[in-house]
Amino acid sequence: MPAISPVVRISLKNILVPADFSAASNAALPFALALAHVYESTVVLVHVIPAEPHETVVFDALPPECDVDREQSLAQLGDLQKRIESQDIRVKCLLYRGDLDDVITHIVRDHSVDVVVLGSHGRRGVERVLFGSHAEKIYRSAACPVLAIGPKAFSAGRWRIRRILCAIDLAEDPEPALHYALSLAEEHEAELLFVNAVPLTPWQRRPSLEQRNAESLRQLVPEDAADWCTPDYLVRWEHPAEAIICTAEDRQTDLIVMAVHRARAIGLSSHLPWPVASEVVARAPCPVMTIRV
Repeated sequence: MPAISPVVRISLKNILVPADFSAASNAALPFALALAHVYESTVVLVHVIPAEPHETVVFDALPPECDVDREQSLAQLGDLQKRIESQDIRVKCLLYRGDLDDVITHIVRDHSVDVVVLGSHGRRGVERVLFGSHAEKIYRSAACPVLAIGPKAFSAGRWRIRRILCAIDLAEDPEPALHYALSLAEEHEAELLFVNAVPLTPWQRRPSLEQRNAESLRQLVPEDAADWCTPDYLVRWEHPAEAIICTAEDRQTDLIVMAVHRARAIGLSSHLPWPVASEVVARAPCPVMTIRV
């Protein structure tokens, strides 16, 4: 598998932050602001008021007439806007009524969003089957990367991107996730750890497979990458989610970058078995950037 072409540094001009004013949403905002400082971005705040059950319109901008939910939401958005502007960051606020997932998809397209930053409650197991996950629906449908802040992620107060974990499945195209991981590592002069999980491998085959897969990982990285980051390569034998989480904890990584598959048909079957990305976001000690493939 050949190395990717020379790294083109990413531009994060517009950062979309869905704001529902919950603890999870509030925890995600400082991470968005940290990125905005580095990339001189505009932060796009959006609050979505759920549509009434009888409404047939999927999403629409809220009308100006008197509406209690609208007035309260505008006031809360205004408070957030002042807080962000006080840090010399450009911000625009949007207010919609409709379905959150559809609204986010619409805004990403119409506002040239480069990354979505959102908080996740990290539902797992039966609770996730019953209630689903807005975060998962967004990062599986959004046309841009999504930075998800799970319930176990550290606070943004100490967030410095010094170690990046990039999860690679050698059976699939690694380029999308690899491109972002390399660009972020270059921008932040970070260490870059590539992890490949190969579960259910008999112990007799592990030494040769570890050597072969580690070499395959090395070949993916441009030769000049060593000039601006410190790459390392690790092959693990656990289930992919477990391998990623354990490595992130052991190596104290500041960011996980991984690919996710685009959304499948909605329904109970879409939540079984538990997708790797959802498990990682729910348990990760740091933010998780997902790249849809």
